[in-house]
Amino acid sequence: MSTATPIAIEFWWLALTGVLMLVMSLPYVTDRIITAGFGNALGNPQNNKIPHSGWAERLKAAHSNTVENVVVFGPLTIAVVVAGVASEMTAMAAAAFFVSRVVYVVVYMFGIPLLRTLAFLVGWLSSLVMAGALLGYL
Repeated sequence: MSTATPIAIEFWWLALTGVLMLVMSLPYVTDRIITAGFGNALGNPQNNKIPHSGWAERLKAAHSNTVENVVVFGPLTIAVVVAGVASEMTAMAAAAFFVSRVVYVVVYMFGIPLLRTLAFLVGWLSSLVMAGALLGYL
C-alpha cells in the first residue's frame, strides 16, 4: 500500500479552482437546453439567435472572467511552488483566490455589482501576492 505525497496547499486551491471552472458551465448549458431546445443547444452557437436567460448570460461572463484570471494566477502559483518560495502568505492568497472566485460567480450570476467588484479585487490582490512572493518582495 502506497502513501500519497501531500501536494502544496497552493496546488490544492488551484485544483479546486479548476473544479469550479468545470462545474460552472453546467448551469448555463442546462439553461441553453431549456431555452433553445436540445437540438439547438447541440448546434453551432453562432447560428443560434435564441437568447439565454439573464442569469445564464451573467454566469457565462463570470466563467469567462474566471478563465481569464486563472491564466494569470495559475502560472504564478505554479512558479511560487516550484521556485520554493511558498509560504503561509501564498497559501492564504491561494485560498483567498478560490473563495473570491466562488463569491464572484455567485454575485455576478445574481447581478450584484459592488460585491462582484470587491470579489474581483480580492482575486486580483491574490495574484499580486503570488507575483510579489515570486519576485522576492514578500
